[in-house]
Amino acid sequence: MRGLGTELSFEMLVRARALEAKGRDIIHLEIGEPDFDTPDNVVAAGVKALESGWTHYGPSAGLPELREAVARYVGHTRGVEVCPEEVVIVPGGKPIIFFVALALLEPGDEVLYPSPGYPIYESMIDFLGAKPVPIHVREEHEFRLDIDEFSESITDRTKLIILNSPHNPTGGVLDEGDVRDIAEAIGERNILVLSDEIYSRLIFESRHFSLMSIPEFRDRTILLDGFSKAYAMTGWRLGYGVMRADLAAQVARLMTNSNSCTASFTQIAGVEALVGDQSSVEHMLDEFRIRRNVMVAGLNQIKGFRCTQPRGAFYAFPNICDTGWRSDDLADVLLEEAGVACLPGTAFGKFGEGYLRFSVANSIENIEQALARIRQWNAKRL
Repeated sequence: MRGLGTELSFEMLVRARALEAKGRDIIHLEIGEPDFDTPDNVVAAGVKALESGWTHYGPSAGLPELREAVARYVGHTRGVEVCPEEVVIVPGGKPIIFFVALALLEPGDEVLYPSPGYPIYESMIDFLGAKPVPIHVREEHEFRLDIDEFSESITDRTKLIILNSPHNPTGGVLDEGDVRDIAEAIGERNILVLSDEIYSRLIFESRHFSLMSIPEFRDRTILLDGFSKAYAMTGWRLGYGVMRADLAAQVARLMTNSNSCTASFTQIAGVEALVGDQSSVEHMLDEFRIRRNVMVAGLNQIKGFRCTQPRGAFYAFPNICDTGWRSDDLADVLLEEAGVACLPGTAFGKFGEGYLRFSVANSIENIEQALARIRQWNAKRL
């Protein structure tokens, strides 16, 4: 259990709430969830499902209605044929990481993953006794993978490769050329790739391209996606994986042995999310784009801060090396003294030192107020 990590965003949220309970005014830029409500049509579908009796056990792999909807959606958006037997519905996105790692990894296996990156990747690799092989995503490359470094890191012990685009915490995006270079670097090796595409609907200046769209990698890609980010459904706990049918059957067995099944009424709401009106997604993307621009421009006007323009997700990841502060210390002092909750880059691995992560999932008014507070603190302390 000592090898099992955590997510600092939840711990920082608890600390911020504790300060609020003492009367402090805290601006929350630490948690990674949309501040929008779930779209009305999706809520209505969930309510109707509850009233219609969708409150009982369902199949461990998911309701046929949602598996079919996901298969159609993924097939359309990734340009491939997907059958429902290749889809597993799970409560949130993390179970796909968890179950795929449990199904595939043995002690000594090597797993490549982006760093700084979502902390659950490294946590699960360590937990299962496999070897984490972090691939440094660097600011000078717009936080995209360095293909040469990536290629050199693949060995005969590489069992799994994890990709994440758009990328948490940096907002970096792999374009089609990057993905094809990654495919070429892997070549014909018998390596599976877990492609975390949970932010795929939140790209600002380009189009999403999935490794699954490359024919040679259709059956070697495990796609992770879900409803939390695009449809503001974090509390509904609804995600899915798309993978080879034989692996999907094993992941479904892990569901049987852990959660039994995903809540039926949330799955019915998920069908409506995929097939219903999509205007809420476009509206949220437009709002995040505006907020991103405000946040990045504001951070770049603060002494010691330097922020590249994120191309996706809803985070800003400024370089704070010129402040002279370590990431952990600066995140702590901004919370305690400025009333701004953010995360240190080290919450996402050792390569996150020298950075902070700010979520733009808050109002422009609050983002501007947070920037003003940081400037005021900066003027006193730097």
